[in-house]
Amino acid sequence: MTTATLTDTAARVENAVKVYGSGDTAVRALDGVSVDFRAGRFTAIMGPSGSGKSTLMHCAAGLDTLTGGAAYLGDTELSALDDKRLTLLRRDRIGFVFQAFNLVPTLTVAENITLPIDLAGARADTEWLDALVDVVGLRDRLHHRPAELSGGQQQRVAVARAFAGRPDVVFADEPTGNLDSRSGAEVLGLLGDAVRRTARTVVMVTHDPVAAAHADEVVFLADGRLVDRMAHPTAEKVLDRMKAFDGTRGDGSS
Repeated sequence: MTTATLTDTAARVENAVKVYGSGDTAVRALDGVSVDFRAGRFTAIMGPSGSGKSTLMHCAAGLDTLTGGAAYLGDTELSALDDKRLTLLRRDRIGFVFQAFNLVPTLTVAENITLPIDLAGARADTEWLDALVDVVGLRDRLHHRPAELSGGQQQRVAVARAFAGRPDVVFADEPTGNLDSRSGAEVLGLLGDAVRRTARTVVMVTHDPVAAAHADEVVFLADGRLVDRMAHPTAEKVLDRMKAFDGTRGDGSS
């Protein structure tokens, strides 16, 4: 594990182990991973197929439970929470962006953005939301419905929704997987801009070196283990590092 202090760390796992199945059919998806995700930074998780990158994200985000070790959001250990408190933590302190946009088709852009806040019965911070709409560039689309938007615009809505409640961390799982290269680049630039302008933290799983190059840092997994970290990544440097993994297929599975 790195030497970042807890105040510098938005989320982390310590000696994380995740085993699926049992006996001869057991699969060790995570094998003693310790890694921190620094606050106010955009971090990408990369690795070849089967490396455990999505498993790491899901466990760090409280979407899955570890077999051994611990996962923390700030100084809160996730395994210490019962189901209700874990649900509340995910609702109040974590944002999610997935490959599928997961927008509600009958709601407008504005209503989709504020949906988690509305479901929580919370009061929206109108100044924050107003600034967020400008960050994602959707002010002229607020009264449109998802079917009236391009794929890139729909993912922009999903990004705005993820940030709407001022979460500590936004986890993004292959957020450009359903987008063409131009729209994907716009969304990746948007994620980076959102980190800089809102001081939030983004952790993104990707198989694409070009996508990873938008991050401040890349962490690399192989065979369920943390094998490297790279600051100030470029697509070329990331691709060269990925080529070192035997059997890398770049199909995005994990």
